[in-house]
Amino acid sequence: MVISLRKFQYALCAALLLVAAVSAPALPQQPEAGRYPTRPITCIIPFSAGGSTDIAVRLICKEAEKTLGQPIIIVNKPGGGGVVGVSTLATAKPDGYTIGQSPGGAPLFIMPFLEKLPYHPVKDIRYIMQFVELNFGIFVKSDAPFNSLKELLDYGRKNPGKLIYGTNAPNSISNLVVEQVAKREKIQTKHIPFKSSPEYQAAVLGGHVLFAVGDFNYSLIESGQLKLLAFLSEKRSDANPQIPTLKDLGYDIQCPVFLGFMAPKGTPDEIVRRLEDAFSQAMRQPAFISKMKELNLTVVHRGNKELTEYVSRNYDVFSLLLKDLGII
Repeated sequence: MVISLRKFQYALCAALLLVAAVSAPALPQQPEAGRYPTRPITCIIPFSAGGSTDIAVRLICKEAEKTLGQPIIIVNKPGGGGVVGVSTLATAKPDGYTIGQSPGGAPLFIMPFLEKLPYHPVKDIRYIMQFVELNFGIFVKSDAPFNSLKELLDYGRKNPGKLIYGTNAPNSISNLVVEQVAKREKIQTKHIPFKSSPEYQAAVLGGHVLFAVGDFNYSLIESGQLKLLAFLSEKRSDANPQIPTLKDLGYDIQCPVFLGFMAPKGTPDEIVRRLEDAFSQAMRQPAFISKMKELNLTVVHRGNKELTEYVSRNYDVFSLLLKDLGII
């Protein structure tokens, strides 16, 4: 009888402990974010290797590794004008071990309105920071009979159908910038899309198009083969401070093309702050600044909060713009 009572007591205690365990609130687990990173980080670049964007990202990652204490492994995922790489990043596990280079431009502000994509650029991506603003420009052949954007537009006004220009794609940021200027100035343009910046630069040099808009090879400017008329960026280029921006010329037109870093939605705040701090420190290093000058890239910093607001604002701007231009 004693043995049976003890068994009953043990069973009762076990049952009470089980009920307590089930009903008690779960204790928070020690987040890995506090020890982050404990292993290598993968960084997705949505473009091919070897270009100035790829080089810039690799350089800042090397500097950031010193703060993070872990290697950053670069994976190039080109395709769809950057959409493939951004899609891969947006659908990755949000643990801080897969981040991506944020491309700005069409993958964030144009293609989401034109195609069904596996990501929403505002809702499904966390923006870590920005470190460079790309110097997209409007340029002509060096012997062209105009030395300013105004002279180019005046030529187009007097010669309907002669303003033939090239960019890297239809409905690209560069294409939409020209269409906004043309609409405001009430002039006609003809757009010829090319696959890459080397192709449309060659078209300008060969006289196949009158001008081109977008990225360009600075050596062609320095050697006097191409002539810059204006920059699309908000800030004047450090390499060519004498060239005005569209804003300088009175055009309030957005051209959000930048280099930064992003992470999937759900990445913990602590990890985002750690990455923001590491990359922000990296971009201030003299070696990195010197390399950006060699690449003729303009160093511009936006932190997590500022970049998130910048992306959200431009997403709304392009939603209205694409409707206004009749594209959507």
